[in-house]
Amino acid sequence: MLTLAAALLLSPVSTPVELASTPAPLHGTLLTPEDQTRAAAVIIAGSGPTDRDGNSPIGVTGGVYRQLAEGLAERGVATVRYDKRGIAASTAAATDEANLTFDTMIDDAKAWARLTAERTGQPCVWLIGHSEGALIGQAAAADNTLVCGLVLLSPVGERAGVAVRRQLEAALPEAMKADAFAILDELEAGRTVAQTPPALAALFRPSVQPYLISYFVVDPEALIADYDRPILLGHGSTDIQVPPSNTERLAKAQPRAEVVIFDGLNHVLRLAPMDRAGNAATYGDASIPLGAEVAPAVADFILKPR
Repeated sequence: MLTLAAALLLSPVSTPVELASTPAPLHGTLLTPEDQTRAAAVIIAGSGPTDRDGNSPIGVTGGVYRQLAEGLAERGVATVRYDKRGIAASTAAATDEANLTFDTMIDDAKAWARLTAERTGQPCVWLIGHSEGALIGQAAAADNTLVCGLVLLSPVGERAGVAVRRQLEAALPEAMKADAFAILDELEAGRTVAQTPPALAALFRPSVQPYLISYFVVDPEALIADYDRPILLGHGSTDIQVPPSNTERLAKAQPRAEVVIFDGLNHVLRLAPMDRAGNAATYGDASIPLGAEVAPAVADFILKPR
């Protein structure tokens, strides 16, 4: 009984947090250490319907962001992790597609950083971004003195338009490529396209074009090259979704960044083989935990004397 009571007393404290927003609040979780808070961070989720814990209805389970937050709390780092606009508990805060831009995601991350600093009493907070969340974190940190530094996990190392072009080159029939690339050219130049072929409407429909324009303009290499605060780049060696070459590109653009390659971990930072089927199977296997070295590496970097 005494052992159980002691364990409960030493448990990190989990508190629901709410961020005022239009048309509805955004929701998250503040996890604070049981003892002294030595630093604070915001965990920014990757793309799609990924929630604050790192789970997604399209096949990702196990809560790797929650596990990361718990590992950081054990080492004295408080975190806020949040459901993005339109996702999970923040569903009511969804912005009409025609009015949604990548800047909306960036502004939300900045607002969460302010709230985290207020709630933890820290003079600045770290931004921990995973996958697309790393890009959001980079943009939110630019010229932002409230941000101590960046931890970019499984980051993308090139503009989104470049990646989309490569994917379309591999996937589209030859007859559709000319139209697709012409539309991409216009969007990358900051111009909308009034008419899109029906076969390409799902990707380039008019209502999503403002978002794509704002997304394509964000350059991760330029952002990291201009950033003058501490940066940790972390990537799994078996990440076949966003290969480690992306981290290599970012490290080349900013040689001051510290780099850690997690041996045997994939895009969701779990132990996984290189073969595509076996790697993908780990995304939905909740029995596979966050890689054991991830939280210690992130905490050590954040808490390093400077």
